[in-house]
Amino acid sequence: MNPRIALLRSFLDGSVSVYHAQAQVVDALEKAGYTRLREQDAWTLVPGGAYYVARGGTAVMAFRIPETEPQGFAMGAAHSDRPCFKVKENLELTGPYTRIAVEGYGGMIMNTWLDRPLSVAGRVIVETEHGVENRLVHIDRDLLLIPNVAIHMNRQCNDGYSWNPAVDLLPLAGGKDAAGKFKALLEEAAGGKILGHDLYLYVRQKSTVWGLEEEYLSSAALDDLECVWAALQGFLTAKTGGSIPVLCVFDSEEVGSCSAQGAASQFLEGTLGRICKALDLEPGRMYSQSFMVSADNGHALHPNHPELSDAATAPSLGGGVVIKYNAQLSYSTDGFSAGIFRRICEKAGVPVQCFYNRADLRGGSTLGHISLAHVSVPTVDIGLAQLAMHASFETGSCRDAEYLADAMEAYFSTTFLATDKGFDLK
Repeated sequence: MNPRIALLRSFLDGSVSVYHAQAQVVDALEKAGYTRLREQDAWTLVPGGAYYVARGGTAVMAFRIPETEPQGFAMGAAHSDRPCFKVKENLELTGPYTRIAVEGYGGMIMNTWLDRPLSVAGRVIVETEHGVENRLVHIDRDLLLIPNVAIHMNRQCNDGYSWNPAVDLLPLAGGKDAAGKFKALLEEAAGGKILGHDLYLYVRQKSTVWGLEEEYLSSAALDDLECVWAALQGFLTAKTGGSIPVLCVFDSEEVGSCSAQGAASQFLEGTLGRICKALDLEPGRMYSQSFMVSADNGHALHPNHPELSDAATAPSLGGGVVIKYNAQLSYSTDGFSAGIFRRICEKAGVPVQCFYNRADLRGGSTLGHISLAHVSVPTVDIGLAQLAMHASFETGSCRDAEYLADAMEAYFSTTFLATDKGFDLK
């Protein structure tokens, strides 16, 4: 198997929750020699230093300081969360069966969660002799399932049935004698009394490579962990330039980014400000020579429904990195930022595709325009073409994942020097 795709699959399979995704990013950074900074401490940064700061168990900022005076920031952002079901505080619903109380997180394709082995992962807050402590939990076995209703009892199931998450989508955990055992299982896994939790259902099926030429990759949470992985790989392998490369992994994009770990928070702005303060740099001058790449997957031309795509700009699986446009600014791309990113991809030998929503269909949005409200720099929204976005199991292209890793390596190696007419790229 292609070694890079094997790494990507390992990352996807290990990211059973947003908390586990952050843990894998942090582990990769620490193995590469990055030093952790704590937000509550004073920061001392040195030329040539490599650092990261984590927030809330789900978000990460990592950066490197050039040996020479920095010229600006080269920021690359993606998000760690995915649409799924979150476990409610009361945990269990009892009766003839024991079910788990859940509610939807983000806009998911609900019926794709039915009749699949599921389990639970996330974080719990446990009581210790020193106070409270966050701990990761992953019940690594087939534990739950959301059963469908037989066609004999629901003759409309193939006629556009509307799923009610409060009725149709509660996972089955056991019989009536299983009442109370779910919490006990969690406390055993956590090693203490649980005071609170942020737990999510996840699909047990591992990622898979398939197709006549093994060209396709399917996995849970491909949106947006594929971009997180590619941005991380590019960041770690990039050459040292004159700009400060900044890897941004945000949370909460699927629900509007309005959290302490989301793009709508001050996490990015605050981190950049502290870098400037520690290095005695003027933020306005740094921002004037900065750039942002917002990476979040986009929609591929569907093999069975080509009519749902814009006829002139329908990216295909395996066709390269997608630049995303929207006149209403759901995406931040403009001609200038697209031109900059195209030039970087050309130098890296990476093909580029364009995406517009069909003009009469409303599309999604992402974190680029949200981060712009806090750090106003030229921004391009990009991603990788995929099928079945927000299903419990999504499909993309192996080749595209490598294209994005190569593009992000070239991007994070670039020095952005402002001129009267644009940027001089070194």
